[in-house]
Amino acid sequence: MTCTLGIDIGTFESKGVLVDQNGRILAEARHPHKMLVPRPGWAEHRADEDWWGDVVRITRAILATPGVSARDIACIATSAIGPCMLPVDAAGDPLMNGVLYGVDTRASAEIAELTGRIGADTILDRCGNALTSQSVGPKILWLKRHHPEIFAKTAKILTSTSHVVFRLTGAHVIDHYTAANFSPLYDVATQDWTTALADDIIGADRLPRLMWSTQIAGRVTEVAAAETGLVAGTPVTCGTIDAAAEAISVGVRHAGDMMMMYGSTIFMIQLTAERVRDARLWYAPWLFPGVHASMAGLATSGTLTHWFRDQMARELAPETAFATLAEEAAASPACANGLLMLPYFSGERTPLHDPLAKGAFYGLNLTHGRGDMYRALLEGIAMGSAHVIDCYRDVGQAPGRVMAVGGGTKNAVWLQSTSDFGGVAQILCDKTLGASYGNAFLAAVAVGLADPADIDRWNPAVRRVDPAGGPDHDRHYDLFRKLYTQTRDIAHALG
Repeated sequence: MTCTLGIDIGTFESKGVLVDQNGRILAEARHPHKMLVPRPGWAEHRADEDWWGDVVRITRAILATPGVSARDIACIATSAIGPCMLPVDAAGDPLMNGVLYGVDTRASAEIAELTGRIGADTILDRCGNALTSQSVGPKILWLKRHHPEIFAKTAKILTSTSHVVFRLTGAHVIDHYTAANFSPLYDVATQDWTTALADDIIGADRLPRLMWSTQIAGRVTEVAAAETGLVAGTPVTCGTIDAAAEAISVGVRHAGDMMMMYGSTIFMIQLTAERVRDARLWYAPWLFPGVHASMAGLATSGTLTHWFRDQMARELAPETAFATLAEEAAASPACANGLLMLPYFSGERTPLHDPLAKGAFYGLNLTHGRGDMYRALLEGIAMGSAHVIDCYRDVGQAPGRVMAVGGGTKNAVWLQSTSDFGGVAQILCDKTLGASYGNAFLAAVAVGLADPADIDRWNPAVRRVDPAGGPDHDRHYDLFRKLYTQTRDIAHALG
């Protein structure tokens, strides 16, 4: 039986899934890990222990499933959180923890300096993105300045997926979609590395080889086979960032299609017929040549629900805490009895791009309970998402189909609030495994076992969440959106 394996490394958990040629799930596994926050504004993972270690554990768990054979795996595709910054030595060994994506704001000074030196318009024109905490280039410069002893030993700068693919195949590669986040080191017009804008960061020879996501990067080595139980010689794709694989998993493939990913952060990807040039949003070539993507992401969302559970619901059993909190939030009325929450607990990514923005609960009084606070938290994240959707509308890219995916979609209040505040319908698909399932599909595409259009058959739509609507409802939500906007702008200015 021919099958494909997809593995995804997330912020707090990794997942793997084995599927047959029709998308039927044969086996799955997952493994948790922690996000390290050694200092305020920093976010890290241990590359070998968390990224590669999870690949080994998940692969072995899947291969232990009765009836599953590693010899049946035709191709492997991986994804991971990103963009990350990981320096490795000549042997490919990590020289420090992996520095995570936009939630890590350590390079704020380098962002400001590079923007001032190169010019914001020049960066946007050449790189497609303003320099923000999502950009890898400033983090490399931060490493060079603050840890010259590590930089001197650095043979390559990898991202999370690159490291996993290297451990599987021995190849140092990166897909174009991920590489576009290495601003100011990637030129979107030539789709190649460039040092023309800043030759003092790092040489292009110390960056991975560029590929498209479904190209074969290499084959499983004997060493990797011994660790994982895979068969040496099995093809491995270049891979991509988790959010892109998740978008694939729910059928995002036409201009106007948007994915709304409810994970540790909210992340949105919208495909467009042409490049979108706007400093509030991110841009990248899509996973396949000739297609464009416009992205956005909040700094905190699922991480906020974890924070609330850990701080405000310590007496609840961890395995049932979120269900209990969801019930309490559902018992609170829309707009949480007048309680407002700003979700900027780790600054904000799009569209504010402000690492100093602060979170807040506004309007608290002695009648409010934990359910009100949790509902306000979910609605605050929803209003942050609505702020981004407004930006898409501003640039003439109002979303057509919005495909909702991720663990947060299980929370009815969060899902409905996003439709209500954003004014969009959301579509949910049958299978909710996310990026790992998208990877299994991309692996099938890579070796000719599937066509990109087959995803609609692999994972059909099953449910739609419309804005609640109605005159009273709309007036209520419009008023609360105005209050949120005013409070947000004050917090942004004070940050």
